Amino acid sequence: MTRYLFFSALFFTFIANNGCSNKKHDQAATLPTPASDTSNTAAGKTLPATNPVKDPASFIPKGYVLFEKITGDLNKDGLPDCVLIIKATDPAKLVKDEYRGELDRNRRGIVILFNKNNGYELAEKNYDCFSSENEDGGVYFAPELSATISKGNLYLSYGHGRYGDWSYTFRFNNTGFELIGYDASHNNGPVINRQTSINFLTGKKQEKVNTNENADSGEEVFKETRTGIPVKALIKLADIKDFEELDRHEW
Repeated sequence: MTRYLFFSALFFTFIANNGCSNKKHDQAATLPTPASDTSNTAAGKTLPATNPVKDPASFIPKGYVLFEKITGDLNKDGLPDCVLIIKATDPAKLVKDEYRGELDRNRRGIVILFNKNNGYELAEKNYDCFSSENEDGGVYFAPELSATISKGNLYLSYGHGRYGDWSYTFRFNNTGFELIGYDASHNNGPVINRQTSINFLTGKKQEKVNTNENADSGEEVFKETRTGIPVKALIKLADIKDFEELDRHEW
C-alpha cells in the first residue's frame, strides 16, 4: 500500500510540473521581443521582431525620425500596408549655407511594413538610399522625393519643377521589392522635350522625342522609338545605396 501511494504521488507531481512548464512556454512564445538589426545600419539601431506590432512608429530605428508616411496594399491581400520615409538626425550633418542658413543634410531612407490585421511586420528596409531634401540644386531647387502606392506597386518619384520628373516602380515578390519600371519626362517649362518609359520585366524601352522645336505646351510633335534592353537580374530596393547613383544612362 505504501509503495502504491509513493508511485501515485510521483505520477501526479510529474503531470503537474509538466503542465506548468508548457503553460509558461506558451505564454513566452506570444510576447514580442526586440531583435537586433545591423544589416543596413550602424550598430545600435534596432527594429521590432517579426511578431506583429501595432504602432508603425515602432519600426523607426534609433537616430531617425518620420519624414513621410503613406498607406496602400502592396502584397494584394486587401489590407493597407504602410510605407515610412525616415530621416537621420546626425547633428554632424547640419551645415551652414551662405545664402540659405542652416541646412539639414541628413540622408533619408525607407521602411515598408506589411499589415497582418492585428499588427505590422517588417517587409523591407533601406535606411540611407535617399539624399536629404536640402541638397544644392544649383540655380534651381533640388528634386523633391515623393512616394505613392497604386495597383500593388510602390512608386518612388522625383519632381523637378519646370525640368520634369522621373519615377521608379517597385513590386513585391517573395525575395523583396524589385525595380520593374522607370518613367521620366524631360521638360522645358510646360513643354515636354522627351519622355522615356522602361519595363524591366519585358526588357522594352519606349522613347518619345519632341521634334517641334518651337512648340508651346500641347503643340509637341513626338517621334516614337521602341527598343529592347538586356534583361538582367532585377535591382532590389534593399540593395540600392543611393538613388542618385543609379546609372540610368545604361537603360
